[in-house]
Amino acid sequence: MHGPLFGEFLGTMVLLLFGNGVVANALLADSKGKDGGWIVITAGWGFAVLCGIVTSLAVGGVAHLNPAVTLAGAVTSGDYSHVVPYIAAQMAGAIVSGVLVWLVYLPHWAGSDPESKLAVFCTQPAIRAPAANALTEFLGTVALIVVGTAIGSKGVSASGLAPGLSPFLWGILVWALGLSLGGPTGYAINPARDLGPRIAHALLPIAGKRDADWSYAWVPVVAPLLGGVVGAVIVRATGII
Repeated sequence: MHGPLFGEFLGTMVLLLFGNGVVANALLADSKGKDGGWIVITAGWGFAVLCGIVTSLAVGGVAHLNPAVTLAGAVTSGDYSHVVPYIAAQMAGAIVSGVLVWLVYLPHWAGSDPESKLAVFCTQPAIRAPAANALTEFLGTVALIVVGTAIGSKGVSASGLAPGLSPFLWGILVWALGLSLGGPTGYAINPARDLGPRIAHALLPIAGKRDADWSYAWVPVVAPLLGGVVGAVIVRATGII
């Protein structure tokens, strides 16, 4: 129950428990947070990132919590040995998180509309235009990788950041991404964040649910992975390390 794989599993589970939990709080019928709005949701996701990172680190993880980050790290370092096991652990944590959110809000599903139920688990575009949606997810993920890497760079702090500061800055980064770039697609910028809970939605006995919108599901998976690769190339080209 300690080490990189368990850290990726547990950290991703915590990230999405809090992240999708705030969406449930803002959207589901009769929740005390109903109609909380975009500021509440984006703030909740920023805090969720902080919670997921510190949990992962505390149990010996590396706190990627995102296949795009894992792939970007492999491109940057040239070491691909951890890509498959880390992504598998992240996906497992993401699916479990979907089950936990379902259980926490168990009395609220029956009275909620099908679109809100699906939105708790995965992203949906404001305007369905797959090419444009993919571009948004791609650029958002590039920004995540480049700015996230810059946080710990020598240019920011030659002697390194103060211990424990980095998770807070990553949380602020994701909050900023949601406020600035999240409107068109709901800013998945993380294949596990979208696909894992989407699978949970498809499998769980949620009252009155709709389909899991599989025709759109490739966008928040493929585009962030490509964004992770390009972000890593930019990091290497500019020397942001």
